[in-house]
Amino acid sequence: MMGLERIDTPAVLIDLDRVEGNLKRAQDYADAHNLPLRPHIKTHKLPRFAKRQIELGAIGITCQKLGEAEVMADAGIDDIFLPYNIIGDDKLARLKALHERITISVTADSSFVVAGLARTFADPNHKLRVLVECDTGMGRCGVQTPWAAVELAQQIAAAPGLHFTGLMTYPAAGKVAENEDFLEKAKAALEAQGLVPEVISNGGTPDIWHAHDVTVATEHRPGTYIYLDRFQVAKGVGKLEDCALTVLTTVVSRPTENRAIIDAGSKALTSDTLGMDGFGFIVGYPDARIVGLSEEHGTIDLSGSAKKPEIGERLRIIPNHACVVSNLFDTVTLISGDEVVETVPVAARGRVG
Repeated sequence: MMGLERIDTPAVLIDLDRVEGNLKRAQDYADAHNLPLRPHIKTHKLPRFAKRQIELGAIGITCQKLGEAEVMADAGIDDIFLPYNIIGDDKLARLKALHERITISVTADSSFVVAGLARTFADPNHKLRVLVECDTGMGRCGVQTPWAAVELAQQIAAAPGLHFTGLMTYPAAGKVAENEDFLEKAKAALEAQGLVPEVISNGGTPDIWHAHDVTVATEHRPGTYIYLDRFQVAKGVGKLEDCALTVLTTVVSRPTENRAIIDAGSKALTSDTLGMDGFGFIVGYPDARIVGLSEEHGTIDLSGSAKKPEIGERLRIIPNHACVVSNLFDTVTLISGDEVVETVPVAARGRVG
């Protein structure tokens, strides 16, 4: 195996040993609480890792785009949840093609979405599984009340080619009690109407170690847990030394004593701050701050750092948000320690739909 010094920059490094540790830690937790995992592959977009998640005990995977689901189905994964409103004839046709190949479930949060699904899927002998998406505090998609969930579930159940399967939410971080309350009320209201949800799908990595507190949930969909990142460390999910994804970059300029410029800008490091100071954590330089990103340059403030990197020095950065970084690179380099194992394409990157 060759060493990291042979890798051109900027590049994404994935530490396989840390990946394995993160996956096993989460699966052990889920097993201990009898809570099935359905990991979200948007973080890594790699069939090899999706398969490993299933090998360790996951019941299937979650994809956010049709293109991702198509890649994973082509790789042999046959149980996929796609929690997204599928709208438009072209997308519905692709969804139908997937439905003919694998077990796939989707969500809806409006009559408009249900009508499109009902128009496309009409076979009562091969129904599409549909969950109602609930907004339990995130403020994104989802019905706004438990009673709206019942109304939409009734519309799904009335469609000959659709099967009402349950409820899904992506909750706001730190709002475990509010999430539980909404889902409990929705479940009770559904059961009162004779609509028993088979699946209540909860999600997110920030509260993964409290997932068992949402007792009504029947599965959990973590994504970032496989790599972790600076934000997840700030939320207490893991430690910096658990972070499996780093961006390898080179110092290309030291125009002043307290400024360094690296060859990783917004096209290599996410511009997401997620409420944190700066754009990533520099391994070995904890007091240095990445204060600005242009497209191909990152600006590091060294005024608070006693140790300062030199021109030509290579740095490893833990990004604020690993999922975005995965989608910025065509390939990632898998490593073990400081040795390169393999460079692989990010198979589901850039897939439309």
